[in-house]
Amino acid sequence: MSRALKAHILLVLVTFVWGATFVVIKDAVEQDATPLMFNFVRMVFATLTLGVVFYRELTRITRHSLIAGAATGIFLGLGYEFQTTGLRLTSASKSAFITGISVVLVPLFLILFWGRKIRTWTALGVLAAVIGLFLLTVPASESGFGNWESVNRGDLLTLGCAISFGFQIIFLGRATERHPFAQIGFLQVAASAVLMGIAAPIFERPHIAWTPQVILALAITALLGTAAAFTIQAWAQQFTSPTHTALIFSLEPVFAWITSYIALGERLGARAAIGAFLILGGVLISELLGASSGENVANDSAVNQPDNVRSNHASIAAESASNQQK
Repeated sequence: MSRALKAHILLVLVTFVWGATFVVIKDAVEQDATPLMFNFVRMVFATLTLGVVFYRELTRITRHSLIAGAATGIFLGLGYEFQTTGLRLTSASKSAFITGISVVLVPLFLILFWGRKIRTWTALGVLAAVIGLFLLTVPASESGFGNWESVNRGDLLTLGCAISFGFQIIFLGRATERHPFAQIGFLQVAASAVLMGIAAPIFERPHIAWTPQVILALAITALLGTAAAFTIQAWAQQFTSPTHTALIFSLEPVFAWITSYIALGERLGARAAIGAFLILGGVLISELLGASSGENVANDSAVNQPDNVRSNHASIAAESASNQQK
């Protein structure tokens, strides 16, 4: 088996783990743990694991890399807080597709706050994703347009997650252009752990029961989804093209949809399913067609590579590896 084939297989497995985390986290936080407390423990474990793996690089952290990593970690922490809290109120499959909106929000934020110009394929991708988001989150009304009063609060919280992750992607790209990816990967996870530790007693009554569901969720998200994925991705993306990697990562919400159907029996109605496919299509249009025509955000100095646009959970720390490798 060639190294390129091994790399593709490993990236698909990593993406599957990322997709499956939506189900295991939802199962853990519905009864056995409060969302912010779960995130705090999860990020502490991830921080300790990354600290052990990259301990040599951490001795070289500078003041500038500390600031860059902390800034990225703030948006990372906010994204996880919104996402995990929203998961208690919405389905795992909807959460995954809404989180994927962060991909197409990146060029939009670059236009609004960094003066970047938008081009045809990027605009079409954003438009498709926005229409898909509407169909996925706004129930139909008698008029057929939409019942805004019935919008799920969990969907709105998850949209806040997508917005936070969109900014995190941009700040992560800028940080890893200037500083070693291992330092930024560790610092952003550590900063998000601190943020979660502060937020938990303020916004909820922290609670965690060490049930098998919680232990499994922590093991998957902190160890497999962060430390193992971080290492695997750093190696695998030496042998895959950015376009192939972006295509593989776009499978994440699909895997979340499949695992939520198998494990939780979740189903999307016809309207929501059309919205989910439009979101996925918008992501692919923005990433693949945009990249092929030189319009991808990877070409902007603010963001390194299209692989940065994958969403989700503890695995976002792994993206800093992809920035450095390509």
